[in-house]
Amino acid sequence: MSSQDIPEENLPAEQDAHGEVGVADDKDPFADPGLPPHEHRIQDIDERAAKRSERAVAFLFTVSMLATVGFIASYVAIDTDKSVYIFPLGHISALNFALGMTLGVSLFCIGAGAVHWARTLMSDVEVAEERHAVQSPPEVKAKVLADFADGAKESAIGRRKLVRNTMFGALALFPLSGVVLLRDLGPLPGTKLRHTLWSKGKLLVNMNTNEPLRPSDVAVGSLTFCKPEGLEEHDHDFQTEIAKAALMIVRIQPDNIKDKRELEWSHEGIVAYSKICTHVGCPISLYEQQTHHALCPCHQSTFDLSDGARVIFGPAGHALPQLRIGVNDEGYLEALGDFEEPVGPAFWERG
Repeated sequence: MSSQDIPEENLPAEQDAHGEVGVADDKDPFADPGLPPHEHRIQDIDERAAKRSERAVAFLFTVSMLATVGFIASYVAIDTDKSVYIFPLGHISALNFALGMTLGVSLFCIGAGAVHWARTLMSDVEVAEERHAVQSPPEVKAKVLADFADGAKESAIGRRKLVRNTMFGALALFPLSGVVLLRDLGPLPGTKLRHTLWSKGKLLVNMNTNEPLRPSDVAVGSLTFCKPEGLEEHDHDFQTEIAKAALMIVRIQPDNIKDKRELEWSHEGIVAYSKICTHVGCPISLYEQQTHHALCPCHQSTFDLSDGARVIFGPAGHALPQLRIGVNDEGYLEALGDFEEPVGPAFWERG
């Protein structure tokens, strides 16, 4: 049905003038051609058609809300290892497919609902207006506010409550899709970063031989890397735990140890320090036996292992944590507790 088929008295009144039509001539070759006659939509003429459009828009917004709920449910319920066969894609991750489909449907329905609302229910009367100066006099400001009020009225957001409420629901619910993704940041660390696998009685195990160490196995000037007893490379959390518990053992003549606490926590000149650099967490692997300096190969932070592993060069901000060690009844080196401060890059400055 078009406006030509409707009696003149049933057509909506024009809301704005289209401007005068100009005729091009020698003086004004770019005259304003004016606007074509406005063609009324079926929704402007038939309230039943407008109601159908309103229900269609509300349906799209409702589908968006359901898709958002489906996104959250899929994220929580579907296992990351599950796969499904989707023709013609083949075997793909069920979680990725569900998240992509639900998120895509949610976004599409919000956009489609907004477009359908604008094209069928909002006013589509063309308005021609002379361009005004950049500055806004009071009367222009008043007109802008009046136009805004007219636009709000023409959008029918106050009258079409079903459209308005479902749109607000879809827009309010959709951001929850991003909120639930925060779960992938993992659980709160609690005190995990403050403790390692070292505890009283844990044997120092050589990383190369996988055997417990005796004092006689550590020569003066040597560098040995150790791990806690019971931690094996095939353990699922090996990388996580060794990143905190990796230890380096050096033997220094007791007379050359300058720090009193370091000497007390050592055994016959054998000292144990964290292998994790306090700059950005790189593993320290270089040792100069004449100066007793340990060097991080990443950014050249240098630590004096004869003087409490204090920083003497480079960007590291703190000394390496020392592990207190002793010897058990069987003659093996053992830890006498955990590190007294968290290992790694300046953690204690952050809490």
